[in-house]
Amino acid sequence: MNEIAAEWVFKAEEDFYSADTLLHAVEIPLAGTASFHCQQCAEKYLKAYLQEHEVRFERKHELLPLVELCAGLDADFAGLRDDLAKLDGYAVAVRYPGINLSVELAEVAFDTAKRVREFIRRKLNI
Repeated sequence: MNEIAAEWVFKAEEDFYSADTLLHAVEIPLAGTASFHCQQCAEKYLKAYLQEHEVRFERKHELLPLVELCAGLDADFAGLRDDLAKLDGYAVAVRYPGINLSVELAEVAFDTAKRVREFIRRKLNI
């Protein structure tokens, strides 16, 4: 794996373990912040895959344009669209007042991020 792709993976793993900790290793689960890290994990794994294949991408937070770029390289990525659509809203909205997520929704986000993570790790042979 090239160096920058590996850095994206490292940062994605930080987000994954942050989400896990915020949901499962604290007295009061922090659902909104955990969901943000779930979205970030998926985003960074998509970017790692694109970086590994030397595909340029914009430094934005929307997941669906990234998965379309990935699907252009490997049609299997199209199967992630529904999962990524669920995570897409957690990039920005949950960081501001007015949006309060339940722990149950955060668990769904975590499970979704976990599926995306496992899929892309297989594609990257890690």
